Amino acid sequence: MILGIVAIFFALFADQITKYLLAAHLNNGEIVTFGDFFNLVKVWNTGVSFSMFNNHGELGRIVLCVVSVLVCLFLLWWMFKEKNTIKILCLGLIIGGALGNVIDRVRFGAVLDFLDFHLKTHHWPAFNFADSFICIGAGILIVLELLNGQKKGREEK
Repeated sequence: MILGIVAIFFALFADQITKYLLAAHLNNGEIVTFGDFFNLVKVWNTGVSFSMFNNHGELGRIVLCVVSVLVCLFLLWWMFKEKNTIKILCLGLIIGGALGNVIDRVRFGAVLDFLDFHLKTHHWPAFNFADSFICIGAGILIVLELLNGQKKGREEK
């Protein structure tokens, strides 16, 4: 359980410190290029992933914050009940990442995204460390569940 709490604070701190540093050193829309596949940018996302639902104004922001907090509370409940150490770590990363983005929405009305990967002119939508922690945690949880399902299937035969 302690590992999950540590993961929450680690993800939250890493997300907020990187956003603080980027916000302090880059202007909106500014691009710093690192080779042929990666840029640092400063863009504000008022929606959710890939700027979906970004045209609902203040009400949309409030709904996104409330839904995010409710999901975090459910994941926290799950984390306290979970026995698997890896799942606890993953849940902590997801919660920390989600809370990092909620903090941005409350403070700024939008989430700061700055990691921009691309292949020539084809860009993946910009994202941040919170998004990365959420995806990594959720991805590992999905893989664990798929492997667990396969294991149960073999045991039933």
